[in-house]
Amino acid sequence: MRKIRVLVVDDSAVVRKVFSEELTREGDIEVVGTAPDPYVARDKIVQLKPDVVTLDIEMPRMDGITFLRKLMKYFPLPVIIVSSLTKAGGAIAMEAMDIGAVEVICKPGSAYSVGDMSVQLAEKIRAAARINVKSMQANAAARSQAVKRPALAITKTTNKIIAIGSSTGGTEALKQVLPLLPASSPGVLVVQHMPPHFTTQFAARLNDLCQIRVKEAADGDSVIP
Repeated sequence: MRKIRVLVVDDSAVVRKVFSEELTREGDIEVVGTAPDPYVARDKIVQLKPDVVTLDIEMPRMDGITFLRKLMKYFPLPVIIVSSLTKAGGAIAMEAMDIGAVEVICKPGSAYSVGDMSVQLAEKIRAAARINVKSMQANAAARSQAVKRPALAITKTTNKIIAIGSSTGGTEALKQVLPLLPASSPGVLVVQHMPPHFTTQFAARLNDLCQIRVKEAADGDSVIP
């Protein structure tokens, strides 16, 4: 079975070492290289042709967001953003996902232990490797250029809900589907696995796009139409 080829891009030598060692333990994943900054990453992407890239946001010489824009334009492939567990990091991670990143994950040393992080990262890499980034880009471009369609007619009701579950890459699908729901639609429950702060930022982003009100769930919240 062909292994998933991964390039780790991070200015921290410790993070590069941890990611490489932990991912190497996975039988179906191969870390084909690492890079301390986007310029080295660019050359290694061309040379090594990885299936998935893990990308830090804060790096020397060129920040991760700028590099991601260039990467999506010239060499689109699945990118997993590695970010600090902060509100600022969450906002930047959401911007990265708007640009084309398929997932975000927290760095070791934040809320997750190295063990938790490595297990989650391996799962995200497997899911990311199955995503067609060019198709995602085409769908996003069509959505941005399309004339706004009228919302679907749904009778307001309180005895039904719409439940949606999405995984890696699902944020783009949510940004396509939820804006089509009218304000009169039944209550909606969305399950999207993300670290704290990232979910808050993503809910705020969806709220800007949708006719329905979108917020991060909290204890005691009621599901209302």
